[in-house]
Amino acid sequence: MAARSLEIGSAGIRAARTIEILRTEQDLAQRELAELVTALGHPMSNTMLSRIECTQRRCDVDDLVLIAEALRVSPLVLLQGPNPL
Repeated sequence: MAARSLEIGSAGIRAARTIEILRTEQDLAQRELAELVTALGHPMSNTMLSRIECTQRRCDVDDLVLIAEALRVSPLVLLQGPNPL
């Protein structure tokens, strides 16, 4: 079976960029955010988080919800971006 192409749409790219922006605004290293997500019951390594932020890995709905919780924002904030219109 051929590997599926990794196509990340505009919402996924916006979420990835927003995660990185909010993480850095909160002065969290990728490792620290990954540890917070893991502590919430969703195992995540800093490599996984790095790949999400660099749009080399899809951010699935479980990732999105737990990353948002760890960053203390609504998942909607990650989808809309840090400065929605």
